[in-house]
Amino acid sequence: MSFLNLYAADKPQAVELSLTDGDQIQAFLAEQGVRFERWQAEQPLNEDADQEVILAAYGNEVTRLKAENGFQTADVISLTPDHPDKAALREKFLSEHIHSEDEVRFFVRGKGLFYMHLGDKVAVVGCCKEDLISVPAGTKHWFDMGDAPDFTCIRLFTNPEGWVAQYSGDKIADAFPRFEDLAGQF
Repeated sequence: MSFLNLYAADKPQAVELSLTDGDQIQAFLAEQGVRFERWQAEQPLNEDADQEVILAAYGNEVTRLKAENGFQTADVISLTPDHPDKAALREKFLSEHIHSEDEVRFFVRGKGLFYMHLGDKVAVVGCCKEDLISVPAGTKHWFDMGDAPDFTCIRLFTNPEGWVAQYSGDKIADAFPRFEDLAGQF
């Protein structure tokens, strides 16, 4: 189940607001300029579906987002607990950063946490299967997939080079609860 927790940026252990209803999460994030949607596959997917099959299963939604936002490419990323670079990848995503384009992720399976530093607040969004989140360009954020990542996501990019981060140097991400601390909320 998806969730959203809101914290004061200077009080990372005190939840100010907690939402689990998808429509309420969507409405709250929309006020922040963040897109949150739920998608259904157009055809059944096997656990071992490859990129081509996954993109075809969500073809109408991917095409719609490309047309609305000028995305040039879409791909699929999968990480599993036995991935040899999982620790290095986790560290790469855990530091606060921004992008020059929206960061769009659709969870085909599995789950992960998006943290968005919104002024004097931090919103933590627990995303799981069928969730799409689009973090606007220039929004300070970070992502935690846990120490045993297990997810598949569709990613959309306007920059053909893919994921390019500009790190803020702020250590705020170190103070907030991690995936392991919040996994019980999914």
